Amino acid sequence: MSDERTLDLLEAKIEELRHLDAADGIDLSKEIEKLETKLEELRVELYANLTDWERVKLARHPKRPYALDYIGAVFTDFYELHGDRIDSDDRSLVAGLARLDGRSVVVLGQQKGRSTEENKERFFGMTRPQGYRKALRAMRMAERFGFPVITLIDTPGAYPGLESEESNIGGAIAENLSAMSGLGVPIVAVVIGEGGSGGALAIGLADRVLMLENAVYTVISPESAAVILWKDKERMKEAAEALNLTAEHLHDLGLIDGVIPEPLGGAHKDFDQTAAALRDAITGQLAELAKLKPAKLLEERYERYRTVGRYRDASVSGE
Repeated sequence: MSDERTLDLLEAKIEELRHLDAADGIDLSKEIEKLETKLEELRVELYANLTDWERVKLARHPKRPYALDYIGAVFTDFYELHGDRIDSDDRSLVAGLARLDGRSVVVLGQQKGRSTEENKERFFGMTRPQGYRKALRAMRMAERFGFPVITLIDTPGAYPGLESEESNIGGAIAENLSAMSGLGVPIVAVVIGEGGSGGALAIGLADRVLMLENAVYTVISPESAAVILWKDKERMKEAAEALNLTAEHLHDLGLIDGVIPEPLGGAHKDFDQTAAALRDAITGQLAELAKLKPAKLLEERYERYRTVGRYRDASVSGE
C-alpha cells in the first residue's frame, strides 16, 4: 500500500502543526482541523475495501502490536515462565501466569522482534520444539490449578531449521494438539497477526478461536502457495484470495468464532482501542465458557473439531 506513505506524511505534518500551535501560541486549529478531515477521508478511501493480499501486509506490518504489547495492556501481574525443563528456553514463545479482571489465567503468546537483534533472539516469531514444550508445561499447570488458558497467535509458522527437525518439531506440535484436545480448562485462542500452519495450530486448538480484523490464518503463506501452484512467487495476490485466509472469510466458513474490530488502518493506528476490544472479546468468551462443567467443555470441544470442514460423500462405481 504505497498510499500509506502519504498518510504517514500527513500525520507527521499534523503533529508538527500541533507542536507549533502549542509552542508559539499561533492559532492553527482551523488548519489542523482541515488536515485531520482530509486524513480521515484518505484513510477511508485506502482501507475501506482491502484486498486479501493487503490484509496479509497489514498482518505483517512492522508497527503492528505484538503479543507482549497486548499482555502488558490487557492483563495484570504477568509473571513469565522460562524453559521446557528438558532442553532450553525458546524466546519466540512467551508463557506465564497473569490476571484478567481479577481472575488467574495462563497466557501464551508468540513474539516477534522489533529489531534485527531481537528477531534473531526470537527466531522471527517461529517457535521451536522447546517453545511448544514450554507451552505444554504451562498448560498442564493451568489444568492442575483450574486456570483458563489464553493464547495469542502470531507466527509465520514453526521454525523450519535443522535444529527443529533434530528435536522433533512435528512430534512437539502433535503432542500439544493431543494435550489441548483433552485439557480440562477453558481455552481461548486469538490470532493477533499471522497464523501460519501447524506453528499456529500448536497453540490454537481451543474452545473459542477469535481473530483481529486484519489478522490472517492459513495453512501456507501466499508466497509459498504461489510457488507450489504456479511456480511463480509473484502470483501471491492470487494465492491470498484462493486461500480464504482473512478473518471475514474464516468466520463465514465457521472456522473461527468472532472477529475483533481494529481501527481504520490497522491495530497500530490506535493500540489502546484495539487492546480494549481484545480484552472485551476474551472476557466475554471466558464468561460463557465458565458456565460449562469440564465434561461438557470437553464434549463441545470434541464436537467443534469433528464438524470442521466440508466434505462430499461420493459413491465409487466398480469397474
